[in-house]
Amino acid sequence: MSAAIAVDDLLFSWPSGSQVLSRCSLEIAQGEFCMLLGANGSGKSTLLRILAGLLQSQSGRVSIDGSVGFVFQNPDHQLVMPTVGADVAFGLVAEKLPFLQARERVSESLAAVNLAHLQRRPIYALSGGQKQRVAIAGAIARRCNILLFDEPTALLDLESQLDLVKQVQQLVQNRGLTALWVTHRLIELDYCDRAFLLDQGRVIDQGDPQRLKQQISSLAYQ
Repeated sequence: MSAAIAVDDLLFSWPSGSQVLSRCSLEIAQGEFCMLLGANGSGKSTLLRILAGLLQSQSGRVSIDGSVGFVFQNPDHQLVMPTVGADVAFGLVAEKLPFLQARERVSESLAAVNLAHLQRRPIYALSGGQKQRVAIAGAIARRCNILLFDEPTALLDLESQLDLVKQVQQLVQNRGLTALWVTHRLIELDYCDRAFLLDQGRVIDQGDPQRLKQQISSLAYQ
């Protein structure tokens, strides 16, 4: 299976000279749901932003085979329109689709995240978990096949947290998407295919999520 994401020997430092990533390498296959863990300051969010093109590394190689959608920790930072349907449609403006085709894309994308019934709902009236699903629907509408999640459940209660991670697991399985999900919550490892442990800017372990879950628990990485 070909790689959707490949990172090799990535280096990144802030202008102050503080190094964040140090020869960071990982590879994620098409159709995998992977999680990225590590202590605060280990470089998780920085790596995601480089993959999304929001930051530029000083050296190393990044290969992305597909179109990337980014879901932030706080969905209020990326939902810009007044209603659910309008926000999902907003990302399609650049494609200049005919009205009927754009409307079909919006409906299809909201149905994929179980929000078809909320298309006319004001954004402010949504729960945190519903807002995250709107952000995902926006990426699906743009035909993104790689989804990057930066601690998307950090502001959610346990029930909403598990609903969201299960939803993403189903999207990966049913639509052939690839997902990389940053988290501190070890319970979420029960829903991914593989996990990476980042420490001081590089991947120090990877593989079976349950093995890493036990290892991290013993090291008090939570």
